[in-house]
Amino acid sequence: MSEQQFSCIGCGVSIQTEDPKKLGFAPESALEKDDIICQRCFRLKNYNEIQDVSLTDDDFLKILHGIGETNGLIVKIVDIFDFNGSWLQGIQRFVGGNPILLIGNKSDILPKSVKHQKLINWMKREAKELGLKPIDVCLVSSARGHGIREAAELIDLHRNGQDVYVVGCTNVGKSTFINRMIKEVAGVNDVITTSHYPGTTLDLIEIPLENGASLYDTPGIINHHQMAHFVDKRDLKLLSPKKELKPKIFQLNENQTLYFGGLARLDYVTGGRESLVCYIPNELTIHRTKRENADSLYEKHAGEMLTPPRKEDVDTFPRLIPHEFTIKEGKTDVVFSGLGWVTINNPGKKVIAFAPQGVNVTLRKSLI
Repeated sequence: MSEQQFSCIGCGVSIQTEDPKKLGFAPESALEKDDIICQRCFRLKNYNEIQDVSLTDDDFLKILHGIGETNGLIVKIVDIFDFNGSWLQGIQRFVGGNPILLIGNKSDILPKSVKHQKLINWMKREAKELGLKPIDVCLVSSARGHGIREAAELIDLHRNGQDVYVVGCTNVGKSTFINRMIKEVAGVNDVITTSHYPGTTLDLIEIPLENGASLYDTPGIINHHQMAHFVDKRDLKLLSPKKELKPKIFQLNENQTLYFGGLARLDYVTGGRESLVCYIPNELTIHRTKRENADSLYEKHAGEMLTPPRKEDVDTFPRLIPHEFTIKEGKTDVVFSGLGWVTINNPGKKVIAFAPQGVNVTLRKSLI
């Protein structure tokens, strides 16, 4: 009997025994039981833990269209540390007239000197520029549990008794957020059910709220321009800082270069001696060199001194593409999507920022 004929009793997904990272995985031993349950539902049922799964853009659009045809509150989660990299484009078009609550996760990563209200105002401005008018904005740290109760209260306030759909791309901490919400709202011992969402082959996980409504977890969408997609799984922890970022300050002369591991580089071209403040994950090593030596340094040391990428991945790692900027105003951040940013304090400086092909590099008014 082929395994294709088994479905999970929790979410209705087809069971497969090949790949633990893919949807519908169950160990072979589970097939002998009367009630077959996929690993994702098993973890939810027994440990109240949601595991993120990823899906294709088309699958995600199907889910969004489905949400657009119902009435509910959309909770969109972004990673403050990688705001643009974790942004879901065009969500407004697909969710119909449904209100969107914007939640910035990983607020504990930014230096404590950044005031919460300033961050919220900044998120509102950025969202507006990206075409989104959220009904409200709040900050949380899913990992530490900060702000979860406030987020739960905002969700309750804005949902008007209707269903809630939580959306976000992979690596934004969406699952951790929902797991914290379950503990906060449902209480650990409540039964959490899962249900098959009509019209797609993917499961939305359903968490009952009072008055018959539900909170649905949608699988995480992959954002292809995130830096995380270019590094070995073992190095992902370097790009997902768990601790508050410690700024590193470099006094640079003209024609000096900083390498951030082997993932990106910044050439300081003209503008006299200047101090650059780097907000890059603490575990990632920054190397300074002369600009004239920068290319040969990379050729010789990528994968060793300049790592990640790892030695075995250097040949397949995308080329670093240059982005030229002249700093027009004081206090400007050069942002490497998913890696962090470098603050330049004074106008009139010329820099060239290099990042893997496909990874966004942008300027913004300094956050800090």
